[in-house]
Amino acid sequence: MRTIRPSAGLANVKYEIRGDLARRAHEMERRGYDIIPLNIGNPGVFGFRTPETMRLAMIENLKASEAYSHQKGIFPAREAVVMQQQSRGVRGVSADEVFMGNGVSELIDLVLRALLSTDDEVLVPMPNYPLWTAAVNLNRGRAVHYPCHAANGFEPDPAEIEALITSRTRAIVVINPNNPTGAVYSRATLEAIARIAERHHLVVFSDEIYDQIVYDDAKFVPMATLVQNTLCATMSGLSKVYRACGYRVGWVSFSGEIESAREYMSALDKLSSLRLCSNVPGQWAVQTALGGYQSILELTRPGGRLFESRQAILNGVANSKYLQVHAPRGAIYAFIGIKEGVLPNFDDQRFAMDLLEHKHVLLAPGTSFNTPYKTHFRITNLPRPEVLADVFLRMEELLDSYANGAEPVSRAAPDLKVVRNQS
Repeated sequence: MRTIRPSAGLANVKYEIRGDLARRAHEMERRGYDIIPLNIGNPGVFGFRTPETMRLAMIENLKASEAYSHQKGIFPAREAVVMQQQSRGVRGVSADEVFMGNGVSELIDLVLRALLSTDDEVLVPMPNYPLWTAAVNLNRGRAVHYPCHAANGFEPDPAEIEALITSRTRAIVVINPNNPTGAVYSRATLEAIARIAERHHLVVFSDEIYDQIVYDDAKFVPMATLVQNTLCATMSGLSKVYRACGYRVGWVSFSGEIESAREYMSALDKLSSLRLCSNVPGQWAVQTALGGYQSILELTRPGGRLFESRQAILNGVANSKYLQVHAPRGAIYAFIGIKEGVLPNFDDQRFAMDLLEHKHVLLAPGTSFNTPYKTHFRITNLPRPEVLADVFLRMEELLDSYANGAEPVSRAAPDLKVVRNQS
């Protein structure tokens, strides 16, 4: 029988957040194990609800959702994005410069596909949300990673970014607040990146899906307020701030030097037309979401659930003999590392698998985010504080076994006699 082989274009594409570890976790759940899933920022799994006003907006407009919309999206949703950008100080944006997509994930693919030719380069942060690297590679480009060092709180060094620019560089990606590290970039850093992009005529792709999720005194600065003399694409959506991952609604709005990018915008319009339109019912929630009360602020201030769960992570790390972390200032993750010298043979992939198999906790190894080092892992702060406190006890048990050269001690097996058939 002839083997059906996958495309060679997938050779440099990885998305381990939903890879082998997640598949193994699913197998274990089918056998009756309770797995704590910390690998994905999926609010609905942990009891977060989409604001009721957004659900009602969808219901009330179901009759208007049965036909295809314009390929760029419905006008009320695009106009709501314009109004939000204007309220933040972004000028020169109209509904014509806004595209709605099936989540930001689809738009990442579309904006890169419309831009890149073979071997064009895109500067991508490292560590990074792996879809950016994957999408560059899938669209014939080459992802060039600029480092965001832990010693600098995971903020990039603009001089290191500029040193990577070549004649093939077309764009720079900024993820702020950052996934996976939780860094919130300073205005000075963002201004320096904006000037680099302008000097070298690079498109700026600013992934701001966590724009309103910040903690303590962190200040989010929209990139589009700083970029004037080149094209800036701001990307956001409903999935995180509004806890509506399943609605699959994202958007990209273009600002800055629009006139010189008309051919590129036409190419993006063509690609949007090829997929007809994005999910229409979910688009009706956008105007209500952006124009209404921002309930995320209740969750991120002291006493709010996201704030307190983040604090539980910081407490767990502080109480550990092995772990360290730069306190996340935004987003819904912590990028946790091993203290230097305490476990010299630590391997993030082995740790993640052992933690799943023996302690029933699923997380994402740091190398999932295109790091060259194997000393970090990412968890989400979406579970309740008491759940995260228990997770750190399980981690410490496993790390103790590493330090003592002992075999990991597994948690009790499930009572298979009472496991329901989940097939």
